[in-house]
Amino acid sequence: MTHQRIMLRSKIHMCRVTDCQIDYEGSLALDKELMEEADMVEYEKILVANITNGERFETYLIEAPRGSRTVMLNGAAARCGVPGDKLVLFTFFQTDTDSSYQPRIILCGKDNEILKKIG
Repeated sequence: MTHQRIMLRSKIHMCRVTDCQIDYEGSLALDKELMEEADMVEYEKILVANITNGERFETYLIEAPRGSRTVMLNGAAARCGVPGDKLVLFTFFQTDTDSSYQPRIILCGKDNEILKKIG
């Protein structure tokens, strides 16, 4: 018998909020390079964990300019953090196989530069 599992597809660990824009329609703006390296796409649903304050919330991604190192909380999400807060961004996928799949993990430095890639 097969069953469905929801698995971690990708994670960006320890990125830092660079800006918050409450008067925006909502979402999280993320540097295009970080999105590509983590195999994330614009408008994809993400789970966000704020390491600094313990908040967890869902939103979607929008693309920020490549190389900008932007991690900007917009709309209601802007109430869930402030510039400098450390975040973890997660994406998931659903599968019916028990495979040896390895998620793609990006570890960020204090300026949102990529320190290490896993998977």
